Amino acid sequence: MSGIQGNSRSGMIDRETRVASHPIAVLIVDDHPLFRDGLRLALELQEDIFVLGQCSDGEEALRAAEISKPDVVLLDINLPSMNGLQVTRLLKSEHSEVAILVLTAYHDEEQVLHAMRAGASAYCPKDITPEELVDIIRSLADGYYIVGRERMDSDTFQNWISLHVEAATGPYLLDANEHYLPLSPREMEILQYVTHGLSNKEIASRLRISQQTVKNHMTSILKKLNVQDRTQAAVTALRRGWVRIQDSWDDQSANRV
Repeated sequence: MSGIQGNSRSGMIDRETRVASHPIAVLIVDDHPLFRDGLRLALELQEDIFVLGQCSDGEEALRAAEISKPDVVLLDINLPSMNGLQVTRLLKSEHSEVAILVLTAYHDEEQVLHAMRAGASAYCPKDITPEELVDIIRSLADGYYIVGRERMDSDTFQNWISLHVEAATGPYLLDANEHYLPLSPREMEILQYVTHGLSNKEIASRLRISQQTVKNHMTSILKKLNVQDRTQAAVTALRRGWVRIQDSWDDQSANRV
């Protein structure tokens, strides 16, 4: 695969210039082969977009991104072994220049906030038209952020984040920014065990940490998700596709993030 760099994010570049220099390098990450193939076919019709490859899970995506250096990653939330929010965090920590487009069937305001604060540059529903998707990919390559039909530069995006966090938590809530922060790798790991029915004692044993440490993490999880108890936290994780009941979790796979 070609290691194409995302130089276009330094400023506006028209389509003719981009095609003449290099296309936008895109990596597709989704565990449904038919959907991946549909995306690839739609994007390969564009002269200024090049599909580097397809991945079916997060770990494979991280390896592919390290090798191929994509400009834009199309990423589903609901993935085996590692969800899209975890992949987004890791991709942005290791490749800050990459633009991540979260393309998912799970949509609500809180989900959008979590995805964008995890490092996504765009959040779009899977029923988007091919034409709209292509336009968004081009905007991301030019350094913009996209949520729904809003296109924002960096300053406007930061204002958008602040306004939406306040709208979701209330203007008088102390430390509103503590809500809707991305869960840490350890918090996401604990939440995965919670959704599989493990108690704090069982989680502590699996992770070789104290029960008090698990309780502290659970307190942080509830605060960030703006929910009252672990059952609501588990429901939130399942509803948003952060975990999959059918997946089997072990210490080795969970500790990779």
